[in-house]
Amino acid sequence: MKFPSLKNLLQSAVNTIKRYPFETLFALAGTIAATIEIELNHLNRISENWCMRTIMIANLGFLLSLSATLYTQSKGWKTTKIVLAKIAAAVIAVLFIFIINPPERQADYTRFFLLSLAFHLMVSFAAFTGKGQIRGFWQFNKTLFLRFLACMLYGVVLFAGLAAAIGATNFLFNFKFEWDTYQILWVWITGMFTTTFFLAGVPTNTRALNEDESYPKGLKIFTQYVLIPLSTVYVLILLAYEIKILIEWKLPKGLVSNLILGYAVFGILSLLLVYPIREQNENKWLKTYTRSFYFLLIPLQILLFVAVGTRVFSYGVTEFRYFLIALALWLLFISLYFLLFKKQNIKIIPISLCMLTLLSIYGPQSAFTMSMYSQRGMVIKFFKKHNGFKEGKLVPVDGMKIDMLEGSLGASRLNYFIYHYDLMGLQPYFNKNLSIVSDSLAKQKNDYDNLLVDREGLRTLKYQWAKKQLGLNRFTDYLYFESEMVTDGQIGYVFTQKNYITVVTGYDIVFANDRTADSVVYNFNGIKIISTQTANIRTSKFIYTLGLNNETFKFDPLDVVNKIVADTTKMKTYFVKEDSETSRKYELPGNLIRITKETPAYTVTFQFNEIYFDLPKKGGPIIRGGRGQYLIKIK
Repeated sequence: MKFPSLKNLLQSAVNTIKRYPFETLFALAGTIAATIEIELNHLNRISENWCMRTIMIANLGFLLSLSATLYTQSKGWKTTKIVLAKIAAAVIAVLFIFIINPPERQADYTRFFLLSLAFHLMVSFAAFTGKGQIRGFWQFNKTLFLRFLACMLYGVVLFAGLAAAIGATNFLFNFKFEWDTYQILWVWITGMFTTTFFLAGVPTNTRALNEDESYPKGLKIFTQYVLIPLSTVYVLILLAYEIKILIEWKLPKGLVSNLILGYAVFGILSLLLVYPIREQNENKWLKTYTRSFYFLLIPLQILLFVAVGTRVFSYGVTEFRYFLIALALWLLFISLYFLLFKKQNIKIIPISLCMLTLLSIYGPQSAFTMSMYSQRGMVIKFFKKHNGFKEGKLVPVDGMKIDMLEGSLGASRLNYFIYHYDLMGLQPYFNKNLSIVSDSLAKQKNDYDNLLVDREGLRTLKYQWAKKQLGLNRFTDYLYFESEMVTDGQIGYVFTQKNYITVVTGYDIVFANDRTADSVVYNFNGIKIISTQTANIRTSKFIYTLGLNNETFKFDPLDVVNKIVADTTKMKTYFVKEDSETSRKYELPGNLIRITKETPAYTVTFQFNEIYFDLPKKGGPIIRGGRGQYLIKIK
């Protein structure tokens, strides 16, 4: 076996850089920016911001430049025109640095991902925009795919080896290489080594690929005996589920949309992998399988539209739901194309998906514009319902007149909007200049290391500021689980104390427990009072604990709920008919929703003002939260 000399390796790298100068420069710029970002983490948010944007632009510039190179070379353009095309692609990519600002707008992370996806798809067909060339298109993408896998393998092995070497020097020679050294090492391996290695394997003569009839035998075996059988099992399960919900006549689970899209991607990938051999005599069955795949995809798409549509009508459009609808429409288009047209062109798959992706990024039809207006409308709807919208502006609501579950809905919608579209998205509905507010919050430092809050922390500060300004400060958004309420037949319930009046005769201390803090400590006449609220969201277990000096009292709202729901006839007499989009409300006498416990020193009653729970068709009640007050008698 003959190993390549170091000189040949260096010459190969130089040739690759000469062939792809713009691509290499973008890779280098992104790698340097990533290195600086690692070093400046939590130290300088402005510089960190620009580093993050530079990394993103480097990615987009690399892909656009590579697409321009492949397109111009396939057309046989002269060197001057090729250079001009590459410069134009680079300029377009660089201009995005003034448009994309993810640290300020969470949605820009998604925009970047979509742009990167669209440009990746563009690379796949840039050299094959002419008629025909389908075999060359398939061979080209097969080569890129295998080259990418090789890059990842070499990169991981190289990183593991060098990381082990650095660790050994730390151990043997007491060097002080910190964790960021490993991050920087990974950045340079993936940013420069694997990128250069990948570019070296990009086919130079794309026209010659049209004559290449080679097909990896291992790929055929893997696709024919692994991927296709798996996708068949997958579709049978989904069709069985569709029959099940038709028989039971209930709405599909939200997760089914992800499963259907997963099956579609899985199946289309399988069909693309065996595309070159479908005409061979021993593989004629592949044509039948292809038609059956797209035919069976149609009823699943109907299920997909129902699943997504249900949530859109109830909770508005979000980016995720927009993408589900867009992909569902794209799948319908692809299915009809391959079912109705005998002369099929697989290039339509990446080309159409690329166009759809670009249309969803910017403009009035984009995912972000439509979802922002929809979610802002949901926020405004909540405040209008609770008298928090006057003369076109948001004003504080009276939080004490809103039950906890309903208030949690408002907090959840506000949190979602600020996290995805920033506080500035609500500027039309505030008299205050929110830009000044944001700048002020950005100057705050965290309690842990006295450094400026990071990007996530800043979003949280903006959300907390808005909650306080709008009267939602006592509510938490974790009580609201929209998906569960819709998909499993669960309905939100709330037990409230009638008139919210509590008789305190015979007690010495009344201590409210409507705070969102986990633990509150007070001292009263020598008695140390510790109020703790333990909430486990996964198990829906809520326990309220009161400590009086060395004695502890625990109160579980599930004890109250189980007792009341056991007598459904009596429970119905307390039902309140009201317009609520989140729950069924019951008003009960205070003595029915209280728990009393005694010790030789104290008598403690926990008087629930509100208890929030779900009542699924199967299983017992699921507690979502509550609030109330402690009545304490000192013996």
